[in-house]
Amino acid sequence: MKYALGFAILAILAGCGQDRPAPQAALSPAPASTPAPAPSAAPVDHRPASVCFGDSITAGFGLDPGQSFPDLLQRELDQRGYAFRVANFGVSGDTTQDGLARLPLVVAEKPEIVLLELGANDGLRGLPVSVTRANLEQMIVELRKGGARVVLAGMTLPPNYGPEYIPKFEAVFHDLTAKYKLTLIPFLLEGVGGHGDLMQKDGLHPNAAGARIVEKTVWKTIQPMLKHP
Repeated sequence: MKYALGFAILAILAGCGQDRPAPQAALSPAPASTPAPAPSAAPVDHRPASVCFGDSITAGFGLDPGQSFPDLLQRELDQRGYAFRVANFGVSGDTTQDGLARLPLVVAEKPEIVLLELGANDGLRGLPVSVTRANLEQMIVELRKGGARVVLAGMTLPPNYGPEYIPKFEAVFHDLTAKYKLTLIPFLLEGVGGHGDLMQKDGLHPNAAGARIVEKTVWKTIQPMLKHP
């Protein structure tokens, strides 16, 4: 479910003239310093992982912290007593090629379930459908090797992409689902896309109300895959 932060540190050390110190014998012994307590390590979350692996829709582009559908999904799981943690691997702007580059990080989470939400940016850039298909297929194969069950999030494109490109693009998700017997969400933005009151001004990303509907779509899909609490 497409960030680099830079930190600059400037340290200025100034030396000042000081009076000559008293002879060593006249100095009082310095009190023993008490070592600062070591910071406590964050507790390790041993709950099985469910990874949302995607682009800006997963990342929560344009939303306040806590409003993305993976954040909402975690709350739903917690409220219903499911011992799962949701790891948000969404990066704004990512294509399927970018996803391949990040795949080892996802596999390292050893997820039980992966919601794979990539491909929309390929389509918006008009990339060859064959490239999108090959990249998604490679990710599916590697995720399954790691023991994950893959849920594929289907997408579509605005009408101006034409009657030749759009059906081929949409078919990628259905074809891979059939080939690998995956669970498919035919259209992740079902009931949201095209609704001005549920989308941001760009017409591409759900607003907070839309994200809640997306979360319900995801929840309905993955709930049968979860172990009952």
